[in-house]
Amino acid sequence: MIELLGDSARGDEFALVRLSVDGDRIVGADAPGLERSLVGLSLLEAAAVGGETLAVDALANAIGPAFTAASSPTRVAVAMSGGVDSAVALLRYEPDAIGVTLRLWLDPAGPSAERACCSPEAVLAARETCHALGVPHVTLDLREEFRRAVVEPFVRAYAQGETPNPCMRCNGSFRFAELLAFARRAGAARLATGHYARIVDHGGRQLLARATDPHKDQSYMLGRLDPALLDRIVFPLGDQTKAETRAEAARAGLAVAGRVESQEACFLAGDDYRDFLGRQGLSPEKGAVVDEHGREVGRHSGYWRFTPGQRRGLGVAAREPLYALRSDARTNTVVVGPRSSLACTQVDAKGRLYVPVHRVAAKLRYRSPAILAHVEERPHGFALELDQPAFGVAAGQAAVLYDGEAVVGAGLIRT
Repeated sequence: MIELLGDSARGDEFALVRLSVDGDRIVGADAPGLERSLVGLSLLEAAAVGGETLAVDALANAIGPAFTAASSPTRVAVAMSGGVDSAVALLRYEPDAIGVTLRLWLDPAGPSAERACCSPEAVLAARETCHALGVPHVTLDLREEFRRAVVEPFVRAYAQGETPNPCMRCNGSFRFAELLAFARRAGAARLATGHYARIVDHGGRQLLARATDPHKDQSYMLGRLDPALLDRIVFPLGDQTKAETRAEAARAGLAVAGRVESQEACFLAGDDYRDFLGRQGLSPEKGAVVDEHGREVGRHSGYWRFTPGQRRGLGVAAREPLYALRSDARTNTVVVGPRSSLACTQVDAKGRLYVPVHRVAAKLRYRSPAILAHVEERPHGFALELDQPAFGVAAGQAAVLYDGEAVVGAGLIRT
């Protein structure tokens, strides 16, 4: 027998839940505020019980760390963000679905934490969607794990003069690793998410691919996801548009049908990354802004405030537009130059090719168009020879490679 304890508080209100669990059944429960008794229920069944908001939250906190369920070949774990996309993904698999939401670390000083996909408000919205459909919902509190795995490397990378993409680290490793681990202990055969991406057969192998809607395609952000995991993952929204998703949610009467989009880099909680980095200990130490010949042309208040291709905020008067070319953490300098100096035709990345390939379309930033390139596999990564120059290539950003619609390789840019 094990004892589970969970609590929740908001303002002066507080709720506490105590459970005694023997095998796969709850044999004792002190859980005021729930809509029914938990005694005799499995943890899977208890996860679908509603009631007063704080009481249900306390129950979720009690069962989350210990949750397991017997295996079912038809059960699907659905990653619930609290938004419309994951809600519609859930519709595809209910009633034999289980929702799961990751509660991740957010900067408490951020101005709009409630919009983040991992905020307490998002957790409540996700749970309400599941319970409205009679579907169990589990919350996994991974705030500290997320901070160590994603936030701290983000801060370190900027301190080293790089321009990291935390969403790639989150989606490509941390988030899906945690979700798939949960799916296993929840007895689910597959994991579904509301991402706009597809899985296709490419030469006899399953690979990630672009979504049908180019305006919502998220294959770049998912590019580092190991293809070996794809046989357990489904993306039910990959063949439709966002407008179709909202319409489907509205027809189903889901409360989240009109919910606003969640923001990128959710842990910033709506804040500018420069302000966030300052609060995380990066010093606004003044230093030199220099041209390509090393001549000082201005001063800056923190080299980590500048990324390759940045034009605004340089504080340098010149006869032609100047851009940040790179930051040097060792010397605390920012190097600037004309746009022509940003041109780059050779890119080295740490990562892997998923299939043998020589010609690809390389996407080097989320909002940049792909560029045709020759690719050569290297130890621990690959090298690209671009057909035309790319501007603003930055160490720490991701290079995602496509053959047609399929993602055939991905890595983090080193040069």
